[in-house]
Amino acid sequence: MSEATRPVRPRDAATLVIHRPSARGIEVLMGRRSDKARFKPGVYVFPGGGLEAADARVQVHSALEASIPPRLAVGNSMVRAHALALAAIRETFEECGLLVGVPGEIGPNPHPSWQDYGQRGLAPPLGALRYLGRAITPSPQPIRFHARFFAVEERYVSGQIDDTHELGDLQWVPVKQVPDLNVMPVTLLMLEALARQLEQGDPRAAFLSFQHGRRQTLWV
Repeated sequence: MSEATRPVRPRDAATLVIHRPSARGIEVLMGRRSDKARFKPGVYVFPGGGLEAADARVQVHSALEASIPPRLAVGNSMVRAHALALAAIRETFEECGLLVGVPGEIGPNPHPSWQDYGQRGLAPPLGALRYLGRAITPSPQPIRFHARFFAVEERYVSGQIDDTHELGDLQWVPVKQVPDLNVMPVTLLMLEALARQLEQGDPRAAFLSFQHGRRQTLWV
């Protein structure tokens, strides 16, 4: 296989689904990607983005639930598992101005976003996160991600929602109305996982991949 035809290696990424109960049922925070975005312009998504080295240097308030790291495809590395969850939290702050944190210390960190956490005296409570699943972008696409999806209740979130150059039209959307928006199929799959966990007590997470162009979904 030549360099021109070899699939692009997926970049590690993470996404956070912030949810809350309401008179309209469960609502989730979503925003619209910029029309100038390289990946999926104009699509409504949850906040998230790529893993950065600084995410592995954050001291957390509480660890991920023990059953989560083995399902993240990180070789059972707690450091890497935490870094992915922290990437989702950092990207949420950068893309919509919200902080997932409780009083605590994160230690020194070179990244401006994590420095902001430190200045506010907040540390991420990873023990409050649910794991919804992961998905790998199909190999023919020029931009690929291996994305992990986490969820957290709004009560662990502070700050004011602000549109950014990455996400606009940020809003709380009832889960039942999400299919009316321009969304990717993986978004609906992860909302199905959230509903299974919240409503049915089903702890399994979704794994979306593509084999020979065919979509495959496993619940693990």
